[in-house]
Amino acid sequence: MSNTTPRVPYTRLSADAYNGLLAVSRTVHGSTLDSELQQLVFLRVSQINGCAYCLDMHASALRKAGVEPRKLDTVAAWRESRFFDARERAALGWAEALTRLPDGAPSDAAFNALAPHFDEQAISDLSMAVAVINAWNRLGAGLLPPLA
Repeated sequence: MSNTTPRVPYTRLSADAYNGLLAVSRTVHGSTLDSELQQLVFLRVSQINGCAYCLDMHASALRKAGVEPRKLDTVAAWRESRFFDARERAALGWAEALTRLPDGAPSDAAFNALAPHFDEQAISDLSMAVAVINAWNRLGAGLLPPLA
C-alpha cells in the first residue's frame, strides 16, 4: 500500500494528545534503559503490530547505531537467534507478553525472567516503553502517516 498523506491529520486534530504522547516518549527515551535495548523492543513490538512506519524508524535507528545486520535480520526469531543475550531475551519476552494481551496476562515466568537483568525501576521503565510503542503503533498502523 502506498500513501502520501495520513488518513486523518491526527497530529493537528488531536494536537494536545499527540504532544502528550511525544512528551511521554521523550521521558521513556531518557529512562534507565539503554537506547539499543529500547530500539530492539520498539522494533519487535512494531513487527507484532504490523506498523511499517515504526518498523522503518526503529530499524533505521538500530542500523545507524551500528547494530549488526544479522541481529536485525533475526529480531522476529529472537528466541532461536544466537545474537541476543539473556538480558535482551528477557526484555523481548516481556515486550511480547505485554503486547499480546489478548493471549492472556503476562505469565509469572515472563516477569520472573526480568529479575536477573533489571531492577524494579528498569522493569517499570521497560513496561512504559512497551506501552508507548504500542500506542504509536496503533496510530501508525491505523492512521498511516507517510514514510519519510
